[in-house]
Amino acid sequence: MKPTSDTRKPYGGSSRALIIALDVGTTFSGVSYALLEPGEVPKIHGVTRFPGQEHVAGNSKIPSVMYYDKHGRVMAAGAEADNASIISQAEDEEWIKTELFKLRLRPKSMKLKMNGMRLSPLPRHKTSVDVFGDFLAYLFRCTKSFIIDTHANGQSLWHHIEASIEFVLSHPNGWEGAQQTKMRRAAVYGGLIPDTDEGRARIRFVTEGEASLHACVQSGLAADNPSRHGFLVADAGGGTLDISSYAVRGTNPLVIEEVAPPDCIFAGSVFVSRRAREFLEEKLKNSKYGTSDSIDHITKRFDETTKRLFRDKKDLQFVPFGSPLDKDLPAGIRGGQLKLDGAEVAEFFEPSVQAAITSIKAQVDASQGMIKSVWLVGGFAASPWLFTQLQERLAPLKITVSRPDSQTSKAVADGALGFYCDHHVSARMSKFMYGVEYLREYDPNDSEHQSRKDRLCELPSGPRLLPDAFDCILARCVKVKESTVFSRKYCTELTNLSTLSVFEVEIWCYRGGDTIPQWILRHAEDYSTLCVVRADLSLLSGSAEPKQGKNGKTYWTIVFSVEIHFGLTEFKARIKWNDNV
Repeated sequence: MKPTSDTRKPYGGSSRALIIALDVGTTFSGVSYALLEPGEVPKIHGVTRFPGQEHVAGNSKIPSVMYYDKHGRVMAAGAEADNASIISQAEDEEWIKTELFKLRLRPKSMKLKMNGMRLSPLPRHKTSVDVFGDFLAYLFRCTKSFIIDTHANGQSLWHHIEASIEFVLSHPNGWEGAQQTKMRRAAVYGGLIPDTDEGRARIRFVTEGEASLHACVQSGLAADNPSRHGFLVADAGGGTLDISSYAVRGTNPLVIEEVAPPDCIFAGSVFVSRRAREFLEEKLKNSKYGTSDSIDHITKRFDETTKRLFRDKKDLQFVPFGSPLDKDLPAGIRGGQLKLDGAEVAEFFEPSVQAAITSIKAQVDASQGMIKSVWLVGGFAASPWLFTQLQERLAPLKITVSRPDSQTSKAVADGALGFYCDHHVSARMSKFMYGVEYLREYDPNDSEHQSRKDRLCELPSGPRLLPDAFDCILARCVKVKESTVFSRKYCTELTNLSTLSVFEVEIWCYRGGDTIPQWILRHAEDYSTLCVVRADLSLLSGSAEPKQGKNGKTYWTIVFSVEIHFGLTEFKARIKWNDNV
């Protein structure tokens, strides 16, 4: 099988278009784009020049860091924020450094173990959505400059396509509709799109796992995979480890399906650094190098050197951080280097390695043993220790672990465009259980019903009903094709037709396993509202026929359907009705 660039179809649109993929990572971010010309095969480009790294040719990633002044204005971002003169100015003028801000958008259901560390405070009068929007705005400005400077007639080209640019935003596997809504709001705040229906429709979403899959396909990796075997893509980034399992179902055209619900765990490289910092605080507490600033600097040097190169726990490790005159022998510091035992460094990695192994094994079980290979991508994939540990620990399961040759750190941005252009995944597995609340007929002989008796309500037509019953529309671990629509018909009785103008239905998500619950426990952690679908059904007031209720009260019966599209990367739901019934 050929790599995707050989099998990618020519662009079928009638006018030139620009698609930009923005990969905002926990620690590093990147941008890729494709200029679509009618009749031509799309080609993916990376933004490889950012302010502050002009001396580094072809670097496609920048730190996800910003400095704000006390009025909430962005003073520096990306590679510029790492510049020594900027850091010095930030200290003098008391700017606020904002990093790891992506973690603030996480779903409440994803618990973040920070080991006592805290996320840096947000700038004054700024929300997490505002900060994310400021960083999107910065990436967009850099992309605009790069395209104008790089392409022939760049200024004129930009002028013609600016109002119709489409964006693909990638996010961790564990993020859902609420996080996508926040990211869309951030894109509006950052000026990428106008706050209109047309503007919001120019944003698409893809999970980091699926984007990484498309990047692997672009590298030709799917060609080496027999269709009868499944494979797993592990995107090891700064904050999350996103794990997705697939199988090739057809080769001409290439068709791929998910074979297990995707997983997302907080086990990225930033947590290795956090554990290292915690260790250094204890180790250097009686040393002159035990100040907060010194530990920040040594941890930063550990990030840049030891963490990236560590490969054998039998070898001593050295963190170069100072001058040859820096010395504190009892603390293990000599010649500006801190000496660490290899086994100590391995312990910084261990929780992340263990979490990865546990998640991969769960995916293998969920796929019923189909998975025979793991592709490791993302910035953290470059760690020799993570790579060899996964290889060693998965070998007994006869699972091979490999890394694509291409630059794994820019896989998500490139793959997000591959997702837009090629769309190889035709079916996805449901991660949780989804349904709506309905009213269940009261059974006086059922003890569970009796315990809820105080909440009984009576419909105008007579039946006594209990609220908060759960009607499952889609169970967990079900394969869902993109074209599949899940529909369920309901009816309700109204005594006042004016309420039809603001008719709404809550879609609920249950995360507690595979057994369908009888009731929605509104305050339990396993239950959450996925979205609220609103519709104006006032058109029905003309065709609804009045009926006489049990107590002589007039009421109307309204019949409607809830339709849900689960097979897309973005969840969609709507209310459907017939106005001539």
